[in-house]
Amino acid sequence: MTQPFVELDREAWAGLASEGDTAAPLPLTAVEFHALRSLGDEVDLDDVRAIYLPLSRLLNLHVRATAQLHASTKTFLADLPDRTPYVIGIAGSVAVGKSTTARLLRLLLARWSDHPDVALVTTDGFLLPNAELERRGLLQRKGFPESYDRRALLQFVAAVKSGEPEVVAPVYSHLSYDIVPADHIVLRRPDIVLVEGLNVLQPARPRTDGTSGLAVSDFFDFSIYVDAATADVRRWYVERFLRLRDTAFREPMSYFHRYAELDHDAAVAQATQLWDTINGPNLEENILPTRGRATLVLHKDAYHAVEWIRLRKL
Repeated sequence: MTQPFVELDREAWAGLASEGDTAAPLPLTAVEFHALRSLGDEVDLDDVRAIYLPLSRLLNLHVRATAQLHASTKTFLADLPDRTPYVIGIAGSVAVGKSTTARLLRLLLARWSDHPDVALVTTDGFLLPNAELERRGLLQRKGFPESYDRRALLQFVAAVKSGEPEVVAPVYSHLSYDIVPADHIVLRRPDIVLVEGLNVLQPARPRTDGTSGLAVSDFFDFSIYVDAATADVRRWYVERFLRLRDTAFREPMSYFHRYAELDHDAAVAQATQLWDTINGPNLEENILPTRGRATLVLHKDAYHAVEWIRLRKL
């Protein structure tokens, strides 16, 4: 049966970095790369060359084609507002490496002359404050769809795609595990906006009258799902927890400072409990079911390397 996707293995995908177009040089130094890589994410510069450079080239082609379509539509209508930012959604589980993917793409896409201004917004900033989550009994469901201010997130993305001259997004601190009230990100019509988060590909919720509203993903021009076997992501989550126990958790201001003194076995047990009661169920119930809605899927093997790519046909 014919499928609506093109699926390529790592070797075939790596060969697409320069075919038929001017290849971008490797634009990241080792210092830049290590500064953006998430803790516990084993991606390396070989992955940048084999996976992320071809992906940046594909996205560059899509952005360029969208600009041409806008110009044609402007000619057809005789008048049209300026082109709005190209919005890319990046979804996937906790600990799967989507944050590293987002930061890599931000740097790589900004090196193409077509679109030097690239912004990155994480949906963590749209989580409800801890005090509100506690009031609603949702603190132990942080990261589930209901723990976000979904209306604010939808309004933010809609404002970006409406071409608003200035759009503000809230900021989240992983140290305090809460929203930073006095901080925010200001977007002033960048060329590209990357929106990274667990649930960005969630479909719209049905209304009480049976109709359906808008979803955040309705405003995406392109979407990426970072994928891996659930058992591998669970293991990576535990490994990351152990690394954080020896680093960030030791900060006195860290929300998780109480875990810093756990011995190895107790830390593994705590991380496993957090995965099995919060992050695992969220992946299975809410995140993984959205994988099929993505334009492109990056599937990682047990060692964090992307082994195949699935791209939706046009």
